[in-house]
Amino acid sequence: MPNSILMIIAPVNFRDEEFFEPKAVFEQSGMNVTVASKGVQKAKGKLGGEADINKDITAVNIDEYTAIVFAGGPGAEEYFEDSTVLNLAKEAYEKGKVVAAICIAPSILANAGILSEKKATCFSSEASSIEAQGAKYTGADVEVDGKIITANGPKAATKFAEKIVKAVKEIIKEGQ
Repeated sequence: MPNSILMIIAPVNFRDEEFFEPKAVFEQSGMNVTVASKGVQKAKGKLGGEADINKDITAVNIDEYTAIVFAGGPGAEEYFEDSTVLNLAKEAYEKGKVVAAICIAPSILANAGILSEKKATCFSSEASSIEAQGAKYTGADVEVDGKIITANGPKAATKFAEKIVKAVKEIIKEGQ
């Protein structure tokens, strides 16, 4: 579906604002949101929020989505070396999807090899990690480089989501 967004969150300790705020923005914009995680039916946020999981990451078909969004929070570190998740990010990028990550999650994109020579931002603790993979760290709240969208943390969650909606709508328009 052209207006479908896949959100990937950690099974535990995802950052609540970085999941719930973008999800609300996506749904208010008429997007269909699928939530994926690893090995759970319900994920638990760092601040206590609970999210229903629609799909395990192993069951994701990237062709069903226009965008893939990685929420941050300490739990996102679980995906830094996860081959399933890294392959999803890489495949989405190669197929021209919007690929987005917030907080520490841009390290997933960097480890998937898709931030090389791209402007990107992230939580400051991960800046050296994404730079080590060739990213051009900017320190901005939200950074857009082509179809890659990154953000630095909870305060940027709504602005991050708005940029993703804009990018998805551009893809839909191109496809008509």
